[in-house]
Parts: sequence; C-alpha cells; structure tokens
Amino acid sequence: MIKIGILALQGDFDAHRKRVAELGTEPVMVRNPEQLDDIDGLIIPGGESSVFLNLLGEAGFKKLSEFVLAKPTFGTCAGCILLASEVESPAQRGIGALDITVRRNAYGRQIDSIILEGPSKLEGGPLEQVYIRAPRIERVGPSVEVLAERDGYPVLIRQGKLLAATFHPELSDDTRVHAEFLRLVEKFKNT
Repeated sequence: MIKIGILALQGDFDAHRKRVAELGTEPVMVRNPEQLDDIDGLIIPGGESSVFLNLLGEAGFKKLSEFVLAKPTFGTCAGCILLASEVESPAQRGIGALDITVRRNAYGRQIDSIILEGPSKLEGGPLEQVYIRAPRIERVGPSVEVLAERDGYPVLIRQGKLLAATFHPELSDDTRVHAEFLRLVEKFKNT
C-alpha cells in the first residue's frame, strides 16, 4: 500500500489524513524528519509558511528539501509557498522546487475567505476552490502546467512530481485534486 505522509506540524493536516485514507492509501502523520524516509509521497498542508520554517528548524528544512527534490510532494496554500522558488510580500525562504513566484496572502485576510468554483483541466469539469488567506501564483516557469485558474491566475499547478494548490482541496467534498496527487505518487514511486 502507498504511504502518504502529511506534515503534521500545523494547519488542517487531519483533513488531508482523512482524504488520503478515503482514497485508499495509508496516511502517516509526519512530525519528525526521520519519518520522511518511510513514505512514498508527502502533503504539506496550509497554515503559516513562516511558522513552518521556524518549527522545522535548519535540520528539518534541509531534510524536507531533500525529500521534495526526490519524491512526489503536494503543497496546499502555505505548502505551495514553501515549494516555491520565489516568495514575495514579504520575501521569504522557500525550497525552490517549483519554478513559480508566489505572493503571500494576496487574496486578502481571514475575513476575505471564500469558496468559488473555477475552470479546471482535471476530468470532471469545474473545481470547487476553498480560499483562506490564500497566496497567489504571480509567475510560472515554462515547465509548470496550470491545471486550474482563478481570475486568470494559476491556482493548481503541476511540475514533474510536484503538485501545488493555493486553495484548500482537503476542505471540499471533491476528491479529484488528492486523486491527482496519488496518481503522481504511483507514477514516480519506483523512480
């Protein structure tokens, strides 16, 4: 059985755990860097990206970066920010795995949270998108595939074995985004 780690330091990691289990894979709550050695893919949930950096520390960030560069990883909201090559508003360190520029909290404050339905390249048509203090992807590199948009901006992207969303698919009843990540994990499992 595929083992999907969920970085369980902050954010709604439990919603990701439930979704992964619902789709027939084994969720592993990752709370220390050594657990990264025993999983096939990783989900980095939403939360506060700067808090993730503080909680990970230098050694944890290094181990996480090594994992992300080697195995399938899915970042939502703050997880998307951590995967980015460039972070703005304010500038912040990222892993640099995704060739994107992302602007933190670009869609407003907590009070501006919203649920929208937007166009998607995923089979099944429009995709429900739950935004909570969401970042906005300002630039994508040539190797980044845009899978969904909001007002002309990418909100779901794929680059190689990486998937990222600026919204929270774990808070929707729609399972297609997580299913897409599990397809990536299966595809790259033995590479």
